[in-house]
Amino acid sequence: MDVLDSRHDKYLHSIPDLPSVAGILVSNEKDLVFTSNRGEKTVGVFPYGREEKLEKVRVGGFPNGLAFDPSRDILLVANVSKQDDPGPITLSIVETRKKILAADIIMPGRTRWTVFDNKTDRFYVNISKPPQIVAVESKDPDGIAATYDIPATGPHGLDIDLENRRLFCACDQGGLFTVDLQSGRVSRVSDLSGSPDVIFYNSRLRHLYVAIGEPGVIDVFDTNTMKLSQTVNTELGSHTIAYNPETDKVYAFTPASHRAAIYQDE
Repeated sequence: MDVLDSRHDKYLHSIPDLPSVAGILVSNEKDLVFTSNRGEKTVGVFPYGREEKLEKVRVGGFPNGLAFDPSRDILLVANVSKQDDPGPITLSIVETRKKILAADIIMPGRTRWTVFDNKTDRFYVNISKPPQIVAVESKDPDGIAATYDIPATGPHGLDIDLENRRLFCACDQGGLFTVDLQSGRVSRVSDLSGSPDVIFYNSRLRHLYVAIGEPGVIDVFDTNTMKLSQTVNTELGSHTIAYNPETDKVYAFTPASHRAAIYQDE
């Protein structure tokens, strides 16, 4: 895992011993960093700035998406499977204070990204096939609490608008959807420039960023109107982005040129 200084926009160092790290999550509330280490079926946990304190917890699959409830010290790990793995696809519930696997919840299909809703203490998880979003209660994570069917192939990127009580879901088929969490209504709001991966919601500017590896762009949406406001060129294969809410900077990781391209939103 590479560490970047987002104030000065420079590379600092790398953290080793995180095989095939697929996802990274930082809890500002707890000053903790979590990693999903797909190469060894573990999640890593360490205090911010204290990589030497890294501890690992084995989970029930190949970990991918991460979401955290800081009020209960519960980390939800969305696992994926491989073709030669006959086991069920699960969500793993990790108690981060005790560093233990508390539960595995069987999912209806391959998981993608996940978010935590601190207004209702629920986790939401994208399921690629069958295409849906499932909800899991943080206070009692023993099964699926609700399901939202998405009428498109491959729900992938996921984020939440806490103020307006809705989810944003970007699908492999090339569509952007919203889910009204009060009514349960699912709406297709726009086409995308291609098959998406990571998405981030900027609540201050009310912009949604959708990373698309092919042709290599970021689609930027005005979430007041849900209209495409601009398409920013990145690089072919650039499907992973990061977002700094304090500076409104978006970082696109470009695999061909081995760099992080920085974009300033305003």
